[in-house]
Amino acid sequence: MNKVQFLALCRTNPEEVFKLVTAMGKTVAELMAQVENLNSQVEDLKTQVSVLQEENQELKAQLNKNSRNSNKPPSTEEFVKTKSQRIKSGKKTGGQKGHPGYTLEMSSNPDRIDVHRNNKCVNCGCGLENQAAESVEKRQVHDIPEPAMEVTEHISEITTCPCCGVLNKAEFPDGVNQPVQYGDNFISIIVYLNQYQFIPYNRIVEYFEELYGVKISEATVYNAMAAVDEELGPVVNAIIEALLDSDVLNVDETGMRIEAKRQWVHVASNEKLTHYRWHPKRGNKATDEIGILPQYNGLIVHDFWKPYYKYSCAHSLCNAHNIRELTAILELTGQT
Repeated sequence: MNKVQFLALCRTNPEEVFKLVTAMGKTVAELMAQVENLNSQVEDLKTQVSVLQEENQELKAQLNKNSRNSNKPPSTEEFVKTKSQRIKSGKKTGGQKGHPGYTLEMSSNPDRIDVHRNNKCVNCGCGLENQAAESVEKRQVHDIPEPAMEVTEHISEITTCPCCGVLNKAEFPDGVNQPVQYGDNFISIIVYLNQYQFIPYNRIVEYFEELYGVKISEATVYNAMAAVDEELGPVVNAIIEALLDSDVLNVDETGMRIEAKRQWVHVASNEKLTHYRWHPKRGNKATDEIGILPQYNGLIVHDFWKPYYKYSCAHSLCNAHNIRELTAILELTGQT
């Protein structure tokens, strides 16, 4: 409809024009309401996008954190090769120029001496059996004897006193309590292989069978650990007492697998002594049960793990962890 037609319609049928204008006004009002609603939705979406962007940034920061730039323990990085904080020296691998080194030296008291001589002259075949040697040349081979079990039998003699008729039985040495048992050296090797070299029970069983021809069970390995653990009780208590007297303690916790479950190893140490204790928990429940920090009054150095601040002793932040945090800021934000 053009202008002429609209004016003609206004003259001939004003009622129809009124209806048309009214309908258009209603439509415009509805469209304006829809626009306002859409604008409101756009603002909500903008807010959501902003929140998601912040969350995405936080998640990216968490994904990029590792034991090198945060206080995350290395045990949480199952598929990530961590980078060392050490600065390369530029030196080649191996012994350095001027380094004294360690050379295998001749022993002045060899365990066995084998003398070799020619009984006939290599030139004419003349016999040399009775010919004295003018000089000798020595060479030594340092080796380990073939492993073998040594069985010591202890016999307690029982005698009758000729004067009073009383039977006298000799005492066995301390520690010889069973008809057949393993000796201290044997137990010591079991404990060393498991506790220091971290060799599993089943492989320790294989070790003794293959090297010594002795078949032991995993229960034997376990019992060896339990026996030594009981013997070390007083030693552990002495370490705890010495740590409590220290001016400064370094404390930390790290995850490890025990019986296929995540557990935590809690450490308290000074420059000479270290106390280890594993616990299913990482926080105050564990440190309270271990009992060192609740009694300690000196200065503890830690990675600002919040549960440590429960204790009323003095606190210092570990510089190694401070460096990691600063590294994270540099890597995640670019701030220098």
